[in-house]
Amino acid sequence: MTTPIDDLRFFHVVASSETLTAAARELQCSLPVVSKRLSALERRLDARLVNRGTRRLALTSEGELFAARLETILDQVRELEDLVTHRSAELRGSIVVQSTLGLGRAHVAPLLGEFGARHPQLSVELRTSALPLRPHRREFDLAVHVGTPPDSSLRMRRLAKNRRVPCAAPSYVERRGMPTRIEDLTDHDCIVLRENEGDFALWRFGDARRPRQVRVRGRLSSNDGDVVTGWAVRGHGVIMRSEWQVRSHLAGGTLVRVLPDVPTPPADIYALLPGDVHVPRRITDLLRYLAARLPDRIAGHP
Repeated sequence: MTTPIDDLRFFHVVASSETLTAAARELQCSLPVVSKRLSALERRLDARLVNRGTRRLALTSEGELFAARLETILDQVRELEDLVTHRSAELRGSIVVQSTLGLGRAHVAPLLGEFGARHPQLSVELRTSALPLRPHRREFDLAVHVGTPPDSSLRMRRLAKNRRVPCAAPSYVERRGMPTRIEDLTDHDCIVLRENEGDFALWRFGDARRPRQVRVRGRLSSNDGDVVTGWAVRGHGVIMRSEWQVRSHLAGGTLVRVLPDVPTPPADIYALLPGDVHVPRRITDLLRYLAARLPDRIAGHP
């Protein structure tokens, strides 16, 4: 027989999943078992939590409210269990971290590996994605995001300074010439990164006091930052990429700065946390670890 806490943990997995099938995989049981247990929970609460009949799992308004509040409860239960059972300073429990593909692979993953090795009782999961964050789905305990956070309800802490810079291969500059004004980019082959949401082809320059922008064009685009950078290195066009992504290419000469005297706005790296939940110690400790180690890594000094 399940307990109320078991039901909370069950629905947390359901609410964090794309489909009931995905929830069944996570719970390591069959889809009929998940559907039956969900129906039993809804009967006990006398409220419909999930809209059936859609390809993607969709919570009702009652389901959204239930999911939002139970995260805090589960964190407090986990901390209380650790306190009563272990009475030690060792970090326990689980952490789900979400990050963009490139930054996640290059820097977040190694740091999480180090942090996990320091705390062997801790379970750490990294989810990398090119999709935008969806804070209302409670898919992460901590997210690492490049640029202005997409949701003002999130708590944030800057982990490292960063900015996006335009650059191209020397072979491209030799063939097409070096732009001398922002407006010159409209006559160049610009490789567009379709990352997150927004107007991908609108490149921004200047600062907060004098913002400038230009709409670029090009035949090549991708949602994968490594692909975009690789195309630029091969001389296919101009890219606008984060400094941390292209620093080694600029230092090695495989890419050169375009419009080096024109400032670009910051695209700092932030840690994001849901703004309305209790933050357990394992999350705050990880946050401090990332803030201490990430700046040196992206500066080229791991």
